[in-house]
Amino acid sequence: MIRIDVLLSEDHMAQSFMASLARGELDEKFFYWFPLSVRAWLNLCSDGAYRNFVRSHSVLQTYASDLVKRLPTGPIEVISLGAGQGDKDLLILDQLRRQGREPHYRPVDASQALLEIACQRALEQNFDCRGLKADLNDKAHVVKVLQPNPNTSSRLIMILGNTLGAFDPLTLPHHLAAMMRPEDFLLLDGELYSPTETITGYDNPINRKFAFGPLQSIGLTEPRDGVLHFSSDRDERRPGLYRIRKHFLTARDLNIVLAGEPLHLEADAYIEMNWSYKYDRETMVDLLTLAGMQPVAQYLSTDERFLAILASLAR
Repeated sequence: MIRIDVLLSEDHMAQSFMASLARGELDEKFFYWFPLSVRAWLNLCSDGAYRNFVRSHSVLQTYASDLVKRLPTGPIEVISLGAGQGDKDLLILDQLRRQGREPHYRPVDASQALLEIACQRALEQNFDCRGLKADLNDKAHVVKVLQPNPNTSSRLIMILGNTLGAFDPLTLPHHLAAMMRPEDFLLLDGELYSPTETITGYDNPINRKFAFGPLQSIGLTEPRDGVLHFSSDRDERRPGLYRIRKHFLTARDLNIVLAGEPLHLEADAYIEMNWSYKYDRETMVDLLTLAGMQPVAQYLSTDERFLAILASLAR
């Protein structure tokens, strides 16, 4: 039976969606909330169009054996932050089992639908699994998520599939390091920035369909109601840190109703949508060392555009 603990209710999601839209912004979690968005995301991952999903999956498939050999022996809890449908997590879980370990799997996501898929797939392979529906932008949720399980001696905390890029890379590693113990490990990955190729990985017909999902779910169409724009810039707080940004610019006055609640948006309203951070390789490593961690191993994709790092607390 699927077990999911809830810190983030659907009612709170609905309320925060309308409040977010009224402020002229859409947070990351809303892109995996509506049924249309979930379907678009699964399609994006399944047909190979989302290069970072393919890269992340390929890196883990290639290096999972080496990665798992570097982890402590004994019981281990695998916590996947932003687990989505859990495809990549299963590669690690399977390798742990192959090496004689039985992991306790804890997928964490804001999407009920994706969590159910992740848990179901894990249960079908007889892994111990208990999901947690939480908002990783809420520090109180992160603290609850990362409370140590006294029954496990070590934890592997994972942020896979370029998920780190959805959060502030200068603060999240510090929050994670503060919750880690000496016996814990962190596995994360991300896209290495290319001035010519990175933006095209987002501004293409298939990804645009996914990115427009939340707006389509409330009845908006492009270009009648507005246009979705993509851009890239540097984050000046640190060299080698870049952002892929997207925003929606309304073309006319819009009257939106969600769950009986009305919202009016005027023509030329600017809605800032979620960002995705990219990095130079040295910068990505530095983000961890500055947070008090040390890289244990680095794994690079065959096209040298995607990097996975296994890290522990600096000793």
